Amino acid sequence: MTNPWKRLEQLLPNNPLLAGDVILHNSDGTSTVSLPDGREIRVRGQSVAVGKKAFVQSGEVRGEAPALPVVGITL
Repeated sequence: MTNPWKRLEQLLPNNPLLAGDVILHNSDGTSTVSLPDGREIRVRGQSVAVGKKAFVQSGEVRGEAPALPVVGITL
């Protein structure tokens, strides 16, 4: 029988798709993106304009994300 924990880990994504606000285009072809949790990350690509939302995966801008409202749920 296989380890249930290992089976669960196989279901989890290795490179999650993140969404955040592009706050800066850097001179080296990268962008600085602010994530909803407050972290700022530097990623490759400048295909999304500053002030727009972007999808980020594996350290790279994947495209523009829709500007949808964020809803927080507190238990």
